[in-house]
Amino acid sequence: MNIFNYITIISVILLTILILVQTRGASLGAGLGGAGEVNTTRRGTDKTIFQLTIVVAIVFSVSLVLGVIQK
Repeated sequence: MNIFNYITIISVILLTILILVQTRGASLGAGLGGAGEVNTTRRGTDKTIFQLTIVVAIVFSVSLVLGVIQK
């Protein structure tokens, strides 16, 4: 296995964790059509987790592409 495989595995695990940790503010009732705010602003830790998710998704995509090119 090369380094890109390890980076891909680590980034997919981190990406999964970060997506699951994010709170959207929508409960089950809001998901089924109940009242829920659509326009919310991210602040504090929520904003940091959101930005980190974007960075990890980019790292995941780049490592996939570089892994395929290297083969």
